[in-house]
Amino acid sequence: MESTVAQKLEAIYNLQLIDSRLDAIVKVRGALPEEVQDLEDEIAGYETRLDKFKTDIESFEDEIKRFKENIKESEKLIKKYQDQQMNVRNNREYDAITKELELQDLEIQVSKKKISEAGMKIDQKKVDLEELNDLMKDRQKDLDLKKNELDTIVSESESEEGKLQADRDKAMKKVDDRLVKSYTKIRANAKNGLGVVMVKRGACGGCFNTVPPQRQADIREKKKLIVCEHCGRILAGVEDEVEEENTKTKRRSAKA
Repeated sequence: MESTVAQKLEAIYNLQLIDSRLDAIVKVRGALPEEVQDLEDEIAGYETRLDKFKTDIESFEDEIKRFKENIKESEKLIKKYQDQQMNVRNNREYDAITKELELQDLEIQVSKKKISEAGMKIDQKKVDLEELNDLMKDRQKDLDLKKNELDTIVSESESEEGKLQADRDKAMKKVDDRLVKSYTKIRANAKNGLGVVMVKRGACGGCFNTVPPQRQADIREKKKLIVCEHCGRILAGVEDEVEEENTKTKRRSAKA
């Protein structure tokens, strides 16, 4: 059986009341969730940089090993060429071996220079790594404080929030999908999170623009869904000033 417009308005307005209470709970948390997320992202970025530093250090250490092997190889060749030089038969052979000795000596000098440069790079990377570790520790302390603060706030409202979420799930089942989509879209564009409002004192309860009397009469009848022509919010009903005054009078009488 299809719901009447009045039932649809009642269901969507009830959903709005629940969402407003959930919004109030979330508002108490302020910017903490975003701050926690930002810190977690920042630390994750630092961890990536740390891994890069460690990889760079390993790469430079591999370079040093390679150049040390080059030096050993060149030293072997130098000994070999020196032995050959002792048994040359002519100047041409002697000059050729001498050039080979000079070449291997140059290879050793270049390798030693590369080893020194790689060592300096390792030292700098280790300094950077230590500084980044210190920075990470500081940011981790900030994150732990923020998370503890957020956890405390969340735990205080956890029971109420759980109940409201259960109520919301039930309320959602009473609203058709098309209306939920419209409501969700309006809420997303509203600063105060209100997608469904009442007309109060002749004005929209969301944007406070005046609602004409004839339009108010149509809203009271609840024969069709009517939205505010200024902000697009769904107008669920009209709260009459007379009813409000009677309520206030009853409250004053009860206190007296």
